[in-house]
Amino acid sequence: MAEDIKTLDDLKSAVSGTEAAVAEAPVKREPQRDDLGRAYATGKRKDAVARVWVKPGSGKVTVNGKDINEYFARPVLQMILKQPFDVAGVAGQYDVQATVKGGGLSGQAGAVKHGISQALQLHEPSLRAALKAAGFLTRDSRVVERKKYGRAKARRSFQFSKR
Repeated sequence: MAEDIKTLDDLKSAVSGTEAAVAEAPVKREPQRDDLGRAYATGKRKDAVARVWVKPGSGKVTVNGKDINEYFARPVLQMILKQPFDVAGVAGQYDVQATVKGGGLSGQAGAVKHGISQALQLHEPSLRAALKAAGFLTRDSRVVERKKYGRAKARRSFQFSKR
């Protein structure tokens, strides 16, 4: 192969040929499950952190030992938790057990959603494409900006008084 490369163009074509071969080979992902057949993932959103276990079942979702309707009383938050199942097309096929700490209810719902998405793609790698296309595997990195010294809030100044 080294004898074939005489010019810069030959080198570029050789390198692009190897890159194409690497790009074409799809990554074969193996399911990651524990002894009980569950997949585990951690989801995060704002200050909330959720530990999520997903296993095949009837679609029962438990958060901090309570049913989803009891823990997340607002319908909007329940809808957020069900989004990964709807996008992947597996609604009612998996049981979810989650523990979540920190933040408020909205951040906790986002954290559980992120954890469910991660755990689903670990349990069944074929669901990864749909979840990734919907943006559910990406952690939303937006957090509250800290308060600065000499300011009323993060960016708000104290009221100016000329006299």
